[in-house]
Amino acid sequence: MKPAPFTYHRAPSLDAALTVLATHGAQAKPLAGGQSLVPMMNLRLAQPAHLVDLNDLLEWQRIWEEPEHLVLGFLNRHHQVAQSERVKALCPLMAQMVQTIGHEPIRHRGTLGGSLANADPAAQWVLLAITLEAEIGLRSTQGERWLPAREFFLAAMTTAARADELLVAIRVPKARAGEVHAYEMFNRRHGDYALAAVALTLELHDGVVRTLRLGVAGGTPVPQGLHALAPAFCAQVPDAAWRARLAQAVRDAFTPDDDPEVPATYRRDLVHTLTLRALASATSSLQKVHA
Repeated sequence: MKPAPFTYHRAPSLDAALTVLATHGAQAKPLAGGQSLVPMMNLRLAQPAHLVDLNDLLEWQRIWEEPEHLVLGFLNRHHQVAQSERVKALCPLMAQMVQTIGHEPIRHRGTLGGSLANADPAAQWVLLAITLEAEIGLRSTQGERWLPAREFFLAAMTTAARADELLVAIRVPKARAGEVHAYEMFNRRHGDYALAAVALTLELHDGVVRTLRLGVAGGTPVPQGLHALAPAFCAQVPDAAWRARLAQAVRDAFTPDDDPEVPATYRRDLVHTLTLRALASATSSLQKVHA
């Protein structure tokens, strides 16, 4: 199919793009990589009257540092992020996760801003933001604001961004020295969205767990950040018994919707297995770090 008629705007600057969004509101949609929006337009699931092309705004492909955070502009392509030495050093979980997005052509074209704004609950960027308790930067002609990821993602394909706002950046905490990470996903076909996925970071101090971040995706309107589990599992040695107890706690806390094709019990079992794998990978990395 072909998209419904629309007016095309190629924005020469961010201010110009924001002006179009302010003028036309919900009738306008920003276009970056187009890997989600264009197929939806072709199927007429999305019918914007105005399309605002952002691809000339190359200054938003920057990646920069703040004292405790790494900030990435919305126009960074998945491939650019995966190959960035700064990202590999300061947020290795991000580098690992974006390498699993779709296929090579999608990673070379798709952008982090588009994925976050689309808010598909199975998307790697959405799970990453929830797991790391990232902040999402929004800008309009009225100014700028930052929202915690848990407040930005409201439901599947639904965010707290206003119609006149553009998602301009994501801010994530820098990995601590000695912190390790892991990401495990399961899909039936390479390149498809995951039926279930687990992401985590783990930090050790004097042989016991000091910090733990954990997020789970699959069959929920928004990925679940299981940060409430951390206090019960910190200040302990991450041995096999600890991993087994944590994996069971994750399974118990995970609340996917029931689906005739993918029952909730099946997803919980997947998450249990993926959590065990992720914890085994992370603790193996810890042994190397502290060897």
